[in-house]
Amino acid sequence: MEKIIFVFSLLMIGFSTQSQEIKKKKNAKVTFEVDGICGMCKKRIETAALKTRGVKFAIWDVKTHQLNIILDERKTAVSDVQKNILEVGHDVIGIDKKKLLAEEEAYNSVHPCCKYRDEEILLDHEGGLKKQKKQ
Repeated sequence: MEKIIFVFSLLMIGFSTQSQEIKKKKNAKVTFEVDGICGMCKKRIETAALKTRGVKFAIWDVKTHQLNIILDERKTAVSDVQKNILEVGHDVIGIDKKKLLAEEEAYNSVHPCCKYRDEEILLDHEGGLKKQKKQ
């Protein structure tokens, strides 16, 4: 009788641990922020995201800086997508609102008009420098 109870309890433990496994989605929708300022940045960010295995869709909005992706969580993690974007020189603000900075070498590899950390270039893209020169 003790053996039957022991085997039964082992089976129950096995089933309970199996049911606690987090189910990964095939088409998970994720949004996070990526720094950039122009169309070239958009292409670079979206290409880096799409080159990540398991990413099916990626679109970045220039005004809001939001990157919307659809990915297969069984094949990749959001952190892998963020890593690829950091490698092409763009800072990421993750889902947890933690800012991840691209390495200086990667940032310096972006086109001179894409230097989103430079205040003067930001003003130029927004038309701010033209307004300042007229004054």
